[in-house]
Amino acid sequence: QVQLVESGGGLVQPGGSLRLSCAASGSRFSIGAMGWYRQAPGKQRELVAAITSGGSTNYADSVKGRFTISRDNAKNTVYLQMNSLKPEDTAVYYCNRVPPVYNYWGQGTQVTVSS
Repeated sequence: QVQLVESGGGLVQPGGSLRLSCAASGSRFSIGAMGWYRQAPGKQRELVAAITSGGSTNYADSVKGRFTISRDNAKNTVYLQMNSLKPEDTAVYYCNRVPPVYNYWGQGTQVTVSS
């Protein structure tokens, strides 16, 4: 069973940066695509960034050029570097497989962008 634990969220001013981390347990972490998802109040959860086991990345148009996803298979960790943050980036951020596995959803980490 894989457990995913997100961290690194917080309150940041518009234009600021945050780096999220997702630590995974389980020996098969390096196999398969991973993604960062977010859910804003009153909205559906959406995939914002994905990375394959080989390191290829893909981004939602809303974050392209501002967010960078990366992974360290040796540390069983996925990262999301978020720059030039906007108020509309405010959400709870989660990591999971792509496509997501229901039982893998963690608690997420809150990101609030506000002045």
